[in-house]
Amino acid sequence: MSRFLQLHLLTSYPPANLNRDDLGRPKTAKMGGTDRLRVSSQSLKRSWKTSELFERALGNHIGTRTKRMGYDAAKKFSENGIKEKDAVLWGKEIASAFADTEGKDKTNAYKETILKQPVHLSRDEYNAVQELVSALLSEKRAPKTEELNLLRENSHCVDIAMFGRMLAVKGKQHFGQEAACQVAHAISVHPVTIEDDYFTAVDDLNDGSEDAGAAHIGETGFAAGLFYSYICINKELLVENLNSDIELANKAIAALTEAAVKVSPQGKQNSFGSRAYASYVLAEKGDQQPRSLSVAFLKPVNKYAEDYATEAVQALEKQRDNFNRVYGDCADVYSSLNAITGEGSLQELLAFVAE
Repeated sequence: MSRFLQLHLLTSYPPANLNRDDLGRPKTAKMGGTDRLRVSSQSLKRSWKTSELFERALGNHIGTRTKRMGYDAAKKFSENGIKEKDAVLWGKEIASAFADTEGKDKTNAYKETILKQPVHLSRDEYNAVQELVSALLSEKRAPKTEELNLLRENSHCVDIAMFGRMLAVKGKQHFGQEAACQVAHAISVHPVTIEDDYFTAVDDLNDGSEDAGAAHIGETGFAAGLFYSYICINKELLVENLNSDIELANKAIAALTEAAVKVSPQGKQNSFGSRAYASYVLAEKGDQQPRSLSVAFLKPVNKYAEDYATEAVQALEKQRDNFNRVYGDCADVYSSLNAITGEGSLQELLAFVAE
């Protein structure tokens, strides 16, 4: 079994606003002295692991990230006849089993049942909370100390195993898990200029007799780009995180790969319909120290090129070959698909990554 699997993807998006900054405009980054479009790794991971594709493939092995397990429990207690004071106390005790909670709020008694930051729960942990809530309601009593041992060290939760879990609370750090999968921010291989879409909305019931103007006027930023994405999976660590379940690890790797190839970030999809499959994917396996191929695009793709995609593929493969020439083989085996030329297939790629 190879220790590392690396994926390099080129995906082209038409005009879109896939991942917005604090001003609502597409995120960017400076690279090679030019402005590039950017999609954050958080946005990519969120879109992949919440996709129907990922859900169908992994079902009960997907966890839940939330701040509200104590809040929901307290509300359920209250709705089923438990006094509010007791409901809040019991809910806070359940929440505190995972992390620190918010302080008291005179305007909202339930505020202190909410965690200060979200915690990723495995399916077993989530079910344990629900079972405890049901038991407390049935017996009309507070939770016992031993019943609040709700965290689990061993789970078969794929998204925690892949993307990690940090619990920075004294006495609970050992329930955290180191991520086996690293995802880079996707970056356009060429310079971009963010444009503004000026739009209006018409009032269908306005006959124009008094006001012929638009009912609403607005604007939104957008840009088009060919993105380079990079994913590195430490398969040894993934198998360890999944309690040596190699079959589940392979299934998870295949599901993540297919999601990365097919699933687009969700930002403003209704406005732009910017769905895309990867045009090119290079997969590498080996025990060698991983490295991104982003340096291939430090010099942006020629803005006068007639075919950005082909030039980007050539730059990527040339950089891989140059790394191999200088450092020796950076991977043991390779597989690729190229939807521009019609070479390779997704099924071959998925079989390769899951071996």
